[in-house]
Amino acid sequence: MPYTILIVDDDRIFRSEFREVLEDKYEVFEAAGGEQALEILSQPNIVDLVLLDIKMPGMQGTEVLSKIKSISPSVLIVMLTGYGTKEIIIESLRAHADDFLEKPLQIQSALQRIKKLLGTKQKYVAGVINKIKYAIEKNFHKNISLKQASEIVCLSPKYISRIFKEHTGVGFNEYKLELKVTRAKELLQGTDLNINQISDRIGYMNVESFIRIFKRITGYTPTSYRNKKIPVPK
Repeated sequence: MPYTILIVDDDRIFRSEFREVLEDKYEVFEAAGGEQALEILSQPNIVDLVLLDIKMPGMQGTEVLSKIKSISPSVLIVMLTGYGTKEIIIESLRAHADDFLEKPLQIQSALQRIKKLLGTKQKYVAGVINKIKYAIEKNFHKNISLKQASEIVCLSPKYISRIFKEHTGVGFNEYKLELKVTRAKELLQGTDLNINQISDRIGYMNVESFIRIFKRITGYTPTSYRNKKIPVPK
């Protein structure tokens, strides 16, 4: 899946020209100002990086930067400026800008810096996913919720839900169910625990729910699975 970039600039010609360059490798959206950008980012979206002009009519870029970071803290933000004064740079850094590009852009240099930033984000996201998977595995019997998982990594549940499915191929809840079923398989074949005990061990209060979910995922009831001695994948 390609990364998604949002260009926020009141200069329509600049947006159009830079969009053409970026669209060879990325999915690109545009916003003519801060208000429109915030409206886009407040909706369910997959924006990975924002190219944000500092000088725009209405809401200034530094103010937009602060608001974006408050609603989408994981989104990378690159400030676009032809007004690279020390004061503006300091203000943007305090609001957690990730990089700066000066206008007129040196296209190849800009593309390289964007690529590097997105590569850093990929490693960061992989680390977040691994941390969440570890938390699920350590607490598989406690039914950890998406909200609890998001609090562990200090990110929003909506964002975690999206990136988890993108990077694992399954949703958060489905991953939990598959993990529980894997543990149940191990207990069915490696212990003499009865079905009620196994259901309780993996965090189900209702044994009927456990049997129904186990059959949905494996095609077998727990009892028939145990009797068939089907090997558990490693």
